[in-house]
Amino acid sequence: MIWFFLLSGLFLGWSLGSNDAANIFGTAVGTRMIKFKTAAIIGSIFVIIGAVISGAGASHTLGKLGAVNAIAGSFTVALAAAVTVAWMTKLKLPVSTSQAIVGAIIGWNLFTGSPTDMTSLYKILSTWVICPVLTAVFAYLLYLVFKKWLLKWEVHLLRQDVYTRMGLILIGAFGAYSLGANNIANVMGVFVPAHPFGEMGFLNLFTLSGTQVLFLIGGLAISVGIFTYSKKVMMTVGNDIFKLTPIAALIVVLAESMVLFLFASKSLEHFLLSHGLPAIPLVPVSSSQAVVGGVVGIALAKKGRGINYRILGKISSGWVTTPIAAGVLSFISLFFMQNVFNLEVYKKPEATATILQEKAGTTAIAAGEKEFRKISIDEIENHLTTNKRSDKNETL
Repeated sequence: MIWFFLLSGLFLGWSLGSNDAANIFGTAVGTRMIKFKTAAIIGSIFVIIGAVISGAGASHTLGKLGAVNAIAGSFTVALAAAVTVAWMTKLKLPVSTSQAIVGAIIGWNLFTGSPTDMTSLYKILSTWVICPVLTAVFAYLLYLVFKKWLLKWEVHLLRQDVYTRMGLILIGAFGAYSLGANNIANVMGVFVPAHPFGEMGFLNLFTLSGTQVLFLIGGLAISVGIFTYSKKVMMTVGNDIFKLTPIAALIVVLAESMVLFLFASKSLEHFLLSHGLPAIPLVPVSSSQAVVGGVVGIALAKKGRGINYRILGKISSGWVTTPIAAGVLSFISLFFMQNVFNLEVYKKPEATATILQEKAGTTAIAAGEKEFRKISIDEIENHLTTNKRSDKNETL
């Protein structure tokens, strides 16, 4: 039954691959510096590696927003987010899977009457503003640095073309890794409390934990989405907002990858905290917002000429619509799952407390029996020792 419920997570992974993965290689494919097939292969490999190795960081914050505590509820929340993203993808809009899953979780909180952790919500909402702005700043500064470097070194056009293609591949691989590390929480985060997977070894080379196995499955779903349906969105990102040169495309991907990595790296968080510096929140940010911010940053570095404000406005409206649509769809779907299909979409706190009390009682009884056995054994040993001493005295 668990595999049936995981289908919505796999669908969401497919939706993320078909939409958000376009943000990594969209500029490279849109400028025809890299073939789509090459981008899909590289993106698929590194998004899986990132999900398995570094996917746990951002999932913690998302879990605190709303603890979906029933597998049917996890299925419904993921399905609502996936349908929303698939709908936006059909409209050729690079929307945010992060926004979709957040909206769906809040829909679950409203339906079940569960409290929403406002601290986590404010932290997530702040990144929706910080992410595109920070990427735009990175892209703006990187563009100025690259421009100065190219003017100084006067690299031949053919050599420059080779370097640009290699850079797009390398930075794209880094971006795919960062996407997997940051956004796998959107795909499989709601299933973490309920998954049945145990540790899995691979040819005695390495072992994956149960959660890593779950993230591996989600990464594979993202890869399928990249191959099957991401090309349309790649062309939208690469061409329609602002006409990018190959080097500008490289800068956008680099700026986006840096931002995704900043919000997913537990090592960076530990480093900042150990040196008394404020830590960057580990939050699943929107790669769609990041890449759009990067493209706008390049446009601003070129004095803002050539920006397609109509497309930009259409994309921005999708960002507003996505969490609202996912939340409403989640609420309605949960109603049908509970009242039509009679599935448990959440566990009541009373039931959870009763289970904990029963476990505590069982533990106490077991501890009491253990203590009783210990006392009984001690008394028997003392009795035998006393009898031996008495026999010895009588003999003397």
